Order: sequence, then structure tokens, then C-alpha cells
Amino acid sequence: MRHSARIWDFGPVEELRYDKMVEEALRGVVRDSLVFAAEHGLPGEHHFYITFRPHHPDVEMADHLKARHPDEMTIVLQHQFWDLDVTEDGFSVTLSFSGKPERMVIPFSSVTGFADPSAKFGLQFQAIPGDDDDDDDVEIDEFDPPPSRASASPKDSEPEPTPPAEGGDGNVVALDKFRKK
Repeated sequence: MRHSARIWDFGPVEELRYDKMVEEALRGVVRDSLVFAAEHGLPGEHHFYITFRPHHPDVEMADHLKARHPDEMTIVLQHQFWDLDVTEDGFSVTLSFSGKPERMVIPFSSVTGFADPSAKFGLQFQAIPGDDDDDDDVEIDEFDPPPSRASASPKDSEPEPTPPAEGGDGNVVALDKFRKK
């Protein structure tokens, strides 16, 4: 019996790559969250911090932004973002930087972090340089706001979110027992 389910490229079939399946599923959470935001907007206090690698080969953004953020960049989707479009492999969005609109195309494979501070929810991914990388582990931790960010606010005047309290009841899933040793 042949199924037409999602096809993952796990490389040579020597073993089932549960780590890649879990990572793809968790990236699906990011994708589904962005699809919801694109179709309905962000309800209540929900807002997203999305951290990614600007120099990933498939990221499309202004060179001056890449120069200011050589390793990682965090964008905030909250009040001022436009034309959010989500595909199977990534998303594009227009944000305002110093009052100037900038269009960005961000593949999910470049995303290293996703958080919704209002829900005390966060995911951290190891960067995926290529599909054949064996170090594609996923880490899920308490939300901790990134140290540097690029804000969707024209004057970068948004207040920093308050991280969850120690021992809080944020939505955290530990996947250590599923990782390769």
C-alpha cells in the first residue's frame, strides 16, 4: 500500500530519522502560527519573535540589514507588519525599519527561534545549513527574549516582553530523550 503523505528527504535510508521528523513537525508549528496570522491577524496580546540567520542562502532582504545583523536577526510581528505570505518552505513579510518599508523572504530552514511571549511559548532550532546535516537537533526552552532584535515598530519603541517567571507554567516540551546520543 502506497501513501501520498508528506515526503521528507532524510538522505540514505539507513534508519528512521525521528529527529528530523520532530524538527519538521515543530517547524510546522511556526508555519501554522504564521498562516493563522496571515489569514486572521494576531488576536489579543499575541506577537511573534522570529530569529533567523540573515546569511542563509535563501534569505532575501536588504544588504544593509544583513550587514547590521551578521549572525542572527530577530524580527517582531506584532502591530506593524504587512503582506505576510506563508508557503510550505518559508514566509515573506514587509516590516518597517527606521520608517522605511523592507520586504524580507525567510525560509523556515533559516529560522533558529520562534516565540510568542504572550503565551509563554518558545522554540529554538539548531540552524540547518543543508538537508544533509546530521546536527539538526531541536531545543525547546523557556522563552528568553533575544539580546538584539530588529523591531517591526518604526521607532523601535516597543517595550521588551517580560519573560516567564521561574518555575512558570509556560508551554515547554523536552525532547532530550528523543535525541541521538
